[in-house]
Amino acid sequence: MEEGALRADSRMSTFEFKRALVRTPSASVVHGLRGGAGPDPSLEGIRREHAAYVAALEACGLAVTVLPPLEGFPDAVFVEDPALVFPDVAILLRPGAVSRRGEAAALEPVLREHFGTVLLLGEGHVDGGDVLATPEGFFIGLSTRTDAAGAAALVHLLARLGYPARVVRTPPGVLHLKTACSLLDGDTLLATAALAATGTFDDFHILTVANGEEAAANALRLNDTILASAAAPRTLELLSRHGFNVMPLQVAEFSRLDAGLSCLSLRWRAGFITHAG
Repeated sequence: MEEGALRADSRMSTFEFKRALVRTPSASVVHGLRGGAGPDPSLEGIRREHAAYVAALEACGLAVTVLPPLEGFPDAVFVEDPALVFPDVAILLRPGAVSRRGEAAALEPVLREHFGTVLLLGEGHVDGGDVLATPEGFFIGLSTRTDAAGAAALVHLLARLGYPARVVRTPPGVLHLKTACSLLDGDTLLATAALAATGTFDDFHILTVANGEEAAANALRLNDTILASAAAPRTLELLSRHGFNVMPLQVAEFSRLDAGLSCLSLRWRAGFITHAG
């Protein structure tokens, strides 16, 4: 692949998707990682929310491939963290949590079936939840899951593909960079007040989520629709008031695992190289 081969199409591919990859929640998902000490989520509720999520992807025009559960990895349903995907290229990442490091190896054969080129992060650790794509490049957030060595290695890999990347700090107490923000269009970001106050995204127009609805900052734009938490009515109204087409989704059970909407899928624009379906 020629360096920079993907760069020219970045503005279109930031929001336009045709394919998605998800993983069925395992029974062990209820014991997944979380920052707080609240009650376990309901397995029935997790499965119900995941099914609604897949249906939403399909309603937005994406063909969804559903992978089987990985019982040995409770957090494997959050398939965005072990990889980044582009039209014909995937980057296999190295998740920061020790219990999740086998997820990348389990995902690698799937990526090699679906993408013509798979690049490997060679050092450090990066979670996909810390990587925000914009039409002009990437922001990589340093967090408890993404370290400086991993961020530097990812900057190098992205440069090979022609994408500029900038390393930034995730606010303290926030799991991932995208826990606190999401891109709504080429110039507009949905973010928490804490992230907006850092000045990291001063070049963007920022819509700040309502106080008490910080978890809703993790929304997901798919083509002309934005998936957002149904539990955040003021943020939903904010998005609608600014002209966005919003589809509310229930994520109450997933939120017990500090999870949002973006982490449940890998999304890209081109068709599969093989095994399309």
